[in-house]
Amino acid sequence: MKQRGSKEKKRSAANVRRAAANAASSALASPAMDLSALAEYVAQFSSKTIVLLGDFVADEFQFGEISRVSREAPVLILRHSHTRLAPGGGANAANNFVALGARVLPVTAVGDDAAGAQLREYFQALGTDASGIVTAKNWTTPTKTRFLAGWAHTAGQQVLRVDREPNAPLPESVRAKLQSVLGRKLKKADALAVSDYGFGVATPALVRQARAQRKAKFTITLDARHNLHAYARAQVTSATPNEAEVEALHHTTIGPNVGELLRCATATQAAMNLESLLVTRGRDGMALFETGERVTHIPIHGAAQAVDVTGAGDTVLAAYTLGLACGAAPLEAAHIANIAGGLVVMKRGTATISQKELLEAIRQEIVAAPAETGAPGALVRASGNAGKKRV
Repeated sequence: MKQRGSKEKKRSAANVRRAAANAASSALASPAMDLSALAEYVAQFSSKTIVLLGDFVADEFQFGEISRVSREAPVLILRHSHTRLAPGGGANAANNFVALGARVLPVTAVGDDAAGAQLREYFQALGTDASGIVTAKNWTTPTKTRFLAGWAHTAGQQVLRVDREPNAPLPESVRAKLQSVLGRKLKKADALAVSDYGFGVATPALVRQARAQRKAKFTITLDARHNLHAYARAQVTSATPNEAEVEALHHTTIGPNVGELLRCATATQAAMNLESLLVTRGRDGMALFETGERVTHIPIHGAAQAVDVTGAGDTVLAAYTLGLACGAAPLEAAHIANIAGGLVVMKRGTATISQKELLEAIRQEIVAAPAETGAPGALVRASGNAGKKRV
C-alpha cells in the first residue's frame, strides 16, 4: 500500500511538472481581446446580484498635524484633525460591487461595537440590504487604525498602524445564523464571492454547505488571504490570489522566475480543481491559468508605479466576479479586472472604481487601439513580450 501511494504521489508530481512545462509554452500565444465586448459586459453589471460572504474589516484613519517631538519619547505629537472610517477587507469587496453598479447581498458578522455599527450604517446609507450583517455579542469587529501625520496643505503619511482583532472565535449560534442567511440570499444571486481575511466568517465548511444547498450550477469566486487550499473540496469556480499568497502556499519565492510561477499556480489549480486561477502580480500584471493548461500573461494596465495598492485585490475580485456572472470568458473577465485594478491603485487609501470609470477606461482603449493594432476594438496582449502590443 505504501509503495503504491508513493508511486501515485510521484506520478501526480510528474503530471504537475508536465502541465507547467506545457503551460510555459502555451503562454507564448495570447489572443486579441475585443474591447467592445468588454464594455458590453461592464454595462451589464447593474443587472447582477452578488452574494458577498466575507470578513468585514473597519479601516480607520486618524489624521493629524505634526505639532512637535514629544519630551517623553522620541515620537511625534499629532494634533488630531479628523477621523475617517472606510470599509475594509470583505467590506471593501462589497463596496466595490456597489460602486461597479451591482446589487450586493453581504453575509458577514460584526461585533456589537462602534466599528460594527458604523459598517452597518455605511451600507444601509448606500441602499444595500444589510439584513445579512449579523451582530455577534462580545466579539470584536476587526479594525485597522492608521495614524497619518502631515503639515498644513500636505498629504498625510502613515506613521503607525494599530490592529484590533477578535480574541475569540465566532459563537456557534452566529455561525448557524450565517449558514441560514447565506442559503436564503443565494436563491436570489447570480454568483457568490468569498472574501476570506482569516477572521472566521468565511470558511470552507460554509462554502461547501452553500454549494450543496443550491443545486443549480453557479459561479463561486474566492479571495483567501491565508490557506487557499483549505477550499479544495468547496467546488470553487475560480480564485484570485496575489503572488505573495501563492508563494506562501508553496513555501517558495517566485520573483522574476516565471517557471516557478507556472509550477505553483498549476499545482494550486489542479489541487482545487478550478476552472480558472487568476494570479495578481503587482507591476508584472496578472497571469490567468485555465483548464486545458492554457496560460495568459496580462501586462499591467496604466502606470507601473502605483500610488496605493491598499484593497486592490478586493477591486479585482469584484470586477472579475461580475465579468464571469455576465457570461464573460475567464480571459475576458481577467482583462476587465486588470483594467479595474490598474485604475484603483492610482487612488489613495481604501478606494473603489465606479462602473462609469471602468467603462470610460475601456472606451479610451477602444479609441487608442486602432492606431496601434490596426483592428478596431481589438487589443492584443503578447505574454512573451509583456507590455507590448502586436502590430
